[in-house]
Amino acid sequence: QVHVVESGGGVVQAGGSLRLSCVVSGRALSGYFVGWVRQDQEEGQIFLGLISPGGKQNVYSDSVKGRFELSRDNALNTAYLQMNSLKPEDTAVYYCALSTVFSRNPARYSEWGQGTQVTVSS
Repeated sequence: QVHVVESGGGVVQAGGSLRLSCVVSGRALSGYFVGWVRQDQEEGQIFLGLISPGGKQNVYSDSVKGRFELSRDNALNTAYLQMNSLKPEDTAVYYCALSTVFSRNPARYSEWGQGTQVTVSS
């Protein structure tokens, strides 16, 4: 059974940075695309980006392109979301999720973590 755990969320001032981690157990991370999604009360679920199994291909939504960066270390079974130049509108619960296919659709991701709260103060 695959288990996904996000961490690294917290409260940060606007303009600051956070790095989220996504640790996977029970299965080798190298077999999966890792997607990142955030959810808030106003916009609902928003797809942020994905990283390919080998880490060679990253895709970002326009809202985070240039500010957020995806990476992974398959040897550690961990993926990362580096978030820079954070804005108050980035406040949300952030999730990582796993898929065996390339997709920007969260419904194609089968394994999800519990989420980590990110709050950006103005």
